[in-house]
Amino acid sequence: MTRSIERLTPRFVEFIPKALEPGVLYISVEYTTTAHSCACGCGEKVVLPLHPTDWCLTFDGKSITMRPSVGNWGFPCRSHYLITGSQIEWASDWSEEQIAAGRTRDAKRRSSWHKGNRAKEPKAVEPIRDTRGNNGLIQRLVAFVTWFWR
Repeated sequence: MTRSIERLTPRFVEFIPKALEPGVLYISVEYTTTAHSCACGCGEKVVLPLHPTDWCLTFDGKSITMRPSVGNWGFPCRSHYLITGSQIEWASDWSEEQIAAGRTRDAKRRSSWHKGNRAKEPKAVEPIRDTRGNNGLIQRLVAFVTWFWR
């Protein structure tokens, strides 16, 4: 496996483009998702949804960190890495047993989260719009984080 991408630069967009530029992590706050070209350089599109049961993104104004790790077990490359401070940190390959256990654990976590949140009223979500140009990016992120953790 080639490990060609060492860093992902965050780029905030409304829509994820069809063609992904290597080394860019596209972040759609409006659609709570991210996408990037696989860090190994194989060209596969990696989509990471932002949700308490999926991935969490931290943006410090300059760099991004995402948790948990990215395990591309369904790709031929089987790449596995963390994104920390916009840097790619390579992790070890997992056995088929580890992958199955991880998927089971993820399914239980999702099920538990959804059961605990069923009784809550759905929140009305309005798209965050910045009519002042690029100056409101931080305000948009603060509004998203506030909405997300309500």
